Amino acid sequence: MTVFLGCGFAAKYRHGGGVFSVPLQWMLGLQRLKLDAVWLELLPATSDARADRACIESFQRRLREHGLRYCLLHQSPAADAHDLGQMRCVGMRRRELRDRLAGPNALLNLSNSIHPPFLLEFERRIFCDLDPSEIFYWMTKLEVGQSHHHEFHTIGLNVGASDCRLPLSPLEWKTFFPLVDTKSVRPQPRPRSAKFITIGQWYWGGGVEVDGKFPDLSKKFAFAPYLDLPKRVPEATFELAMNLNADDPEIARLSERGWRVIDPHRVTRTPNAYRRYISGASGEFTAIKGVDVSWRTGWLSDRAAMFLALGRPVITEDTGAAGFLPAQSGFRFVQNLAEAETAAEEVLHNWDQLAREARDCAMGAFDSEKNLRKILGI
Repeated sequence: MTVFLGCGFAAKYRHGGGVFSVPLQWMLGLQRLKLDAVWLELLPATSDARADRACIESFQRRLREHGLRYCLLHQSPAADAHDLGQMRCVGMRRRELRDRLAGPNALLNLSNSIHPPFLLEFERRIFCDLDPSEIFYWMTKLEVGQSHHHEFHTIGLNVGASDCRLPLSPLEWKTFFPLVDTKSVRPQPRPRSAKFITIGQWYWGGGVEVDGKFPDLSKKFAFAPYLDLPKRVPEATFELAMNLNADDPEIARLSERGWRVIDPHRVTRTPNAYRRYISGASGEFTAIKGVDVSWRTGWLSDRAAMFLALGRPVITEDTGAAGFLPAQSGFRFVQNLAEAETAAEEVLHNWDQLAREARDCAMGAFDSEKNLRKILGI
């Protein structure tokens, strides 16, 4: 059986090592399972042909570095409908792709990356949701893949629980943990200096309606209650690798509160750089968009899985996921500044034990091979 991994967000963001790392963990897990796996990447054309070529070349380099089989589908012009006959195949000939589609196959379709009519050519179509608050909300408003898949899996660990407030779905959802390949991602020694980091987008353009309003889902809003944390824990550096323009006034505002702000494209351009950057930290501190907390989705980030696998504790807010983790997980869930201060002090003073717990949790719950066996039923 051929297992295709459908993705539409890795190639187009060529300087985002953390973004690329997400589907990479899936492919490395499929490789460990010794399955005939193909990374199927959709890249819609833009108005900048030179930039498109750079994206394609960068994607090819990354896949060759890991010895992974792939087929990049360059779609020109870009369209919501995906027709294989209208897309250029890079990395695998169209005939070879067709031959694999003619035999037993399954598609792990990350975030509904692959659309009809091409989507309908796969024998077993598995929807893999990586952002439950937005997916569940928009599924009540428009077609985002719910009519064209056979199975539905989500990292919303709390989906179906009595306290989960996600929009009701008629679909039968199964859950899985964010994936990290614990065979290739190994625990690292304690860094020389104490530092908490996180990586992401400071602003966020997505939107869901909550009680008739569209709340701010940005990191800027989520971090507001914690802005005094660096002053509360002066023995550690607090660093934000956020995608901000160099002249954004937010950089000065955050710096005045004790945060160090750096360009993520400088420190996480590739998956290896992303891993090295996380290894240089004592742990992660981050706040989560409020709707995941208030809706109790059970969401955990792929980034947190990487921190844990590297033996780095994670301080964050609870989305309802805590109950699905072992008692000693390497996580510290907080609700306010005082709790965040206590958690950061604990990480600094009890790092060795929490680092071991983090690694054990990664192997027990987040391991890519274990989760893929569950999703594929093998």
